Amino acid sequence: MSKAAQMARAQVVRILIPACKAAPTPPVGPALGARGVKSMDFCKEFNAKTAHIEPGVPTPTLITIQPDRTFTFITKTPPVSYFLKKTAGIEKGSGKPGQGIIGTISLKHVYEIAKIKATDDHLKHLRLEAIASTVIGSARSLGLQVVA
Repeated sequence: MSKAAQMARAQVVRILIPACKAAPTPPVGPALGARGVKSMDFCKEFNAKTAHIEPGVPTPTLITIQPDRTFTFITKTPPVSYFLKKTAGIEKGSGKPGQGIIGTISLKHVYEIAKIKATDDHLKHLRLEAIASTVIGSARSLGLQVVA
């Protein structure tokens, strides 16, 4: 591929940003600044778009940067681990995944998390049961036991 063709392609940047708290500091500033995008413009738009979400909730964001340095971005729902930790009331997962049980979570909570995650574009084609089974797997990795 020629140098001109590589420059003409859009770049996609994936960042986990706390809702309503985007600032031109790391990780946002360096990631966008290196690609010639004004990080302050992105921060204003991102903070406005996430105003309805509780401040500080980690929000996976896909930023598509065009060759002319314009950008668009898509926000997704918070990671499954965020919901699991919040529901179980723990700060962090087990030091030994799959071995130590540090809490429990009900099957009802698993399905509530799966319903939230089902709204993400990349999961819309999956059945709720399939998403719930991945949530259960994540719970086990964190050291949470799923109870009926």
